[in-house]
Amino acid sequence: MSKTGAEEEAAVMIERVEVINPEEKQVIIGQGNFSIFACDDLFKTLLTTVPALKCAVAMNEAVPRLTRVTGNDERLKELAGENCLQIGASHTFFIIMDGAFPINVLTVLKTHPAVANIFVASANPLDVIVAETELGRAVLGAVDGTAANRIETAAEKKERS
Repeated sequence: MSKTGAEEEAAVMIERVEVINPEEKQVIIGQGNFSIFACDDLFKTLLTTVPALKCAVAMNEAVPRLTRVTGNDERLKELAGENCLQIGASHTFFIIMDGAFPINVLTVLKTHPAVANIFVASANPLDVIVAETELGRAVLGAVDGTAANRIETAAEKKERS
């Protein structure tokens, strides 16, 4: 007997998307709530916060299914657009920047009305874990760098302080 309606099992595929960041620039990945204006507004917000910042912001739209890219550096715009499109989840934004650290901009981004969530902020190698259903794609989280393999010693703690 076949299942119908609510009884059918919904298929969910999980995928690892490797972030392309060959120059180890600072990356912030998050989710917003309104693509077209959020992308442009987040870019302006970044420049207001750190005026000399080189950056690009890309954001995926649900309808139409497009990626908007804005920025002041062509290479960063290319990387932001490519990465955001590869992630493919609607309303996901991808910021890549040179000339500031995430700590310099995270507070203003977190309080921006178009920002719903920040998944990761790092220059480490990154993987984005994406779920895909019939409806679309969603970011489940991010893998930020390599896994810890031991506890720091007292000597290492003193050296790194």
